[in-house]
Parts: sequence; C-alpha cells; structure tokens
Amino acid sequence: MQKKPFYKILYVQVLIAVAIGILLGYFYPNLGASMKPFGDAFIRLVKMIIAPVIFCTVVVGIAQMGDVKRVGRVGGKALIYFEVVSTFALVLGLIVARTVQPGAGFDVNVQSLDTKGVTSITSQTGHTSVVDFLIHIIPDTIFSALTSGEILQVLFISILTGFALSAMGKEGEPVLKGIRLVEHLVFSIVGMIMRFAPIGAFGAMAFTIGAYGVQSLGNLVGLILTFYFTAFLFVSIVLGLIAKLVGFNIFKLLRYLREELLIVLGTSSSESVLPALMRKMEAAGASRPVVSMVVPTGYSFNLDGTNIYMTLATLFIAQATNTHITLQHELLILGVAMLTSKGAAAVTGGGFITLAATLQAVPEIPVAGMALLLGVDRFMSECRALTNFIGNAVATLVIARWEGQLDIQKLHAALDNGGVPVEAGPVEVAVEPRRSEV
Repeated sequence: MQKKPFYKILYVQVLIAVAIGILLGYFYPNLGASMKPFGDAFIRLVKMIIAPVIFCTVVVGIAQMGDVKRVGRVGGKALIYFEVVSTFALVLGLIVARTVQPGAGFDVNVQSLDTKGVTSITSQTGHTSVVDFLIHIIPDTIFSALTSGEILQVLFISILTGFALSAMGKEGEPVLKGIRLVEHLVFSIVGMIMRFAPIGAFGAMAFTIGAYGVQSLGNLVGLILTFYFTAFLFVSIVLGLIAKLVGFNIFKLLRYLREELLIVLGTSSSESVLPALMRKMEAAGASRPVVSMVVPTGYSFNLDGTNIYMTLATLFIAQATNTHITLQHELLILGVAMLTSKGAAAVTGGGFITLAATLQAVPEIPVAGMALLLGVDRFMSECRALTNFIGNAVATLVIARWEGQLDIQKLHAALDNGGVPVEAGPVEVAVEPRRSEV
C-alpha cells in the first residue's frame, strides 16, 4: 500500500492551518479578525450533522443490543463514571487554585470593573435548577429535537426510537435497515465536511489572535498557565491511571486522536469532532452500542475541562477581589458546580456560561468579577474543549471494557499504528465474548 504524502494527512493540514492563522492574527490583527466566518462556518457545518449522527448511531446501537436492561446498565455505569471523574476534576481545580493562588495580589475593586459583558453572559445561564434541566430534556416535538441542536433532546428521542424498534421485532427490521442506510449517508457527509477542517481551524485561530491579541493576556497569563497545567495534570495523572487500569497508554490514545485534537484546538469546540470521535472509538475496538450511548451522553455529563475551569476560575475571582471564603464555601462551590456543569453545551463559551450560573449560587463571590476573565476566556476555551474531548474518549473505552465490549487486541493495534483515516466509513466492531471488569 502506497504511503500517503504528508501534506495530504489531515492532522498535518490542520497543524499548518493553525500556525498560519496564528501568524496572520499576530502580524495583521484586523485581517485575522475578519477570518472569523471561516471558523464559524465549519462549526455550523459540523453542528448541522451532529443530530442525525447521534440519532442513527443510538437507534442502531440500542436495536443491536436488543435488551432493555443492558441499555440501562450501560447508561447507569456511564453516569456513575462521569460523576466520579467529574468530581476528581472539580477537586483538582480547587486544590490547585488554593495552592498556586493565581488571583492573589490583584486587589481588584469590584466597583471599577466593566460588567456590561458579564450581564450579557449571565442572561444566558438559563436552566440552573435540576427540575428545569430535566424538563428541558423533553423536546416540544419529535422533529424539533432533531432541529434544535440540543444533544440531550436528540439522545432522548433516539433512545425512545431504539426501544420501540427493538420491541417491534421483525416488523421493525425494514425501518432499521433504512436507518442503517441513512447512517452510511450521514457518515459520508461527515467525511466531506472534515476535509474543510483546516480552513475552519485557520479562521478560528486567526480570529482569536487577531481580535484579542497577545496584549489582552496582560497579568492574567498566570491564570491561563495554571489552568493549562492543571488540565495537563488531570489528563496525565487521573486519566492516565484510569487508562492504565483499562489496559492502554493515555499518550498513545492522544497520538491516535491527534487529528481531532488539532481540530478542537483550532475551533475551541469539542463538538466539532463528535462524529469523528464516535468512529475512531469503534475503530479502536469499542462496540457500536456502547459508543452510541456513551459519547453523546458524555458530551453533556462528562465535561472534565469545564469542571476544572469552574472551580479554578471561581477561586481566582475570590482571590482577585479579596473575598474571604471558608471551607464551607468551597464545599458549596463543589456541590453547585457538580449541578451547573451537567448539560453545559460543549461549544465555545459554554464554560463561561456555567461559571456564571455557579457564581450566582454563591453570593459571597461577586459575579462582577467575571469581567476579569472576559478578555482571556477565549484562550482557556481551547483547553476546556481539549480536556472534555480526551475525557470522553477515555470514558468510552472504560465503559466498553467494563461491559466486556472492548476488543483489546484491536485497541492496541489501533493505538500502536497511530490512527485510521478519518475519511473511512462506519466500522463494524467485533467484541469480546466475555465480560472483563475495569
């Protein structure tokens, strides 16, 4: 088989595009800022296809399971895992913030802050109570779920459809066959969209540097570096240990997902590679039913990067505004953040909105302090998205192994070879015949 020229490899193209975007934004800020539509267009293209991807894969996955109890077992294990690992992320952010104290010495006067940008953000916080959040999962109509862009609503309708088809038995087979054909069509569209990833990454990165510039970082560089360092600790230590228990190396997984990681870096959105992640997890040996359940659910319930950001940023604001907080306050922050982080959109700015929701529930810390982060939040958005993405990749392999639905030999072959072409179609996965516990 002839080796593909390096310039035709997607991750190389994305890497070059990101570098060009940074240079353009730095040397020609106005021109760089005007490249924003390229990044926005690519993200819209991907978001356009996410609903049918989730619908088709979840419906087919549940129908293949055939056992309602098994579906519930997979979902239950996934939610337990998400909650445990998310708590680790929240606690790690809190510990690092207390230790490093990136906000100490700022001595910011809250009255002097420009809170216009904060007001526009806090007005978007929306569903902060558990009841509101649960009710919002139910769409207005079956079809509105597929057009609203709400991942949990699509997942809800997909699960109902999968159960219904499973209950229909042979009568539902023609419908299931039709959905499989649509699934192949959808993934063909995904392959075409991903060819535009370098253009999208270029536009988003050029805009970020051009609009905000290096000078916008100012004294907040310490916070940004602290956040990136904390995320690195979480991925290498927490997720690294989990990966080792499952039987793979976290850094080999990162190499395997290098194309998607670069796209996330360029677009600041983990949602931009959701379809590609599902396909690569299948190619790495995780069964399609598990992938179709865990990945979409994880995009709303397993946001490790967002969790780290919320506790770290909350304590940063308290330190910068000289707000004294006790251990009870910190425990309250943890409890509130565990709720507000669930269902946060995996899109650019989602973490900032959930931070606003968290601060509104902890009145001792001034919400106006968020104005300190307005200029640099975009630079932390990339790290949030990257950590969220990696966390969901690990979660998928963990749950698949927990269910005995992970082909270990296929996993090691994929990770050792460093990846599969993103243009490849849906992959049929052979699973282990016996269960193996994590």
